[in-house]
Amino acid sequence: MACILVVDDEMGIRELLNEILTDEGHTVYVAENAIQARTIREQMRPDLVLLDIWMPDTDGITLLKEWSKTGQLTMPVVMMSGHATIDTAVEATRIGALNFLEKPIALQKLLKTVNKALESSPKYVEPEEERTVQPSSSTSNALRPAVTEVSACAPEDEYISGIAKTYFDLPLREARDLFEKAYFEHQMQIMGGSMTKISEYTGLERTHLYRKLKALGIDTSRNKGEQ
Repeated sequence: MACILVVDDEMGIRELLNEILTDEGHTVYVAENAIQARTIREQMRPDLVLLDIWMPDTDGITLLKEWSKTGQLTMPVVMMSGHATIDTAVEATRIGALNFLEKPIALQKLLKTVNKALESSPKYVEPEEERTVQPSSSTSNALRPAVTEVSACAPEDEYISGIAKTYFDLPLREARDLFEKAYFEHQMQIMGGSMTKISEYTGLERTHLYRKLKALGIDTSRNKGEQ
């Protein structure tokens, strides 16, 4: 099992890759922009990153350059794009990208590229005992809290009960807010943004749920039509 970070501003792409790769037995983290990608890169230490080139605010090439300059490009990165030029692909490779996937991404092409990339990952080693284990379903993997999953992707001495030690260095309220924000963002991604499903799963009444998300700074504008 590998720890894979998918960075793409399109929710449909994130959900699709998450489902496919999770069904293959991998632990998948998703980020919709460079800000989230930076945080996950620092805390989760992924074995592989699938990085979209065209994103708002900070594009994939810029983020790749940033990681390269700061010495954080320690994992293989595969770029993704539906309308990148050859020059862009060449530039990404020159900076340090391992490969390039063109959208729409074919299933076999994706799996072949991921497997090949993981072979070059300095951190990833497939455990012998896990090679014969059947992959977990996307549902069971998705419903595990995001912070708990961290322990599968980084040294144990950086975590306490599966939670990053950085949380314990913060005031209680701030640590709790960070955890709740990560938790609800995770649920929004795996539930497709459905407030009804999130409300039922978390046990929170819808009005309370909306207030909670607003207080945490989570954008629910995409779900205004679901009342």
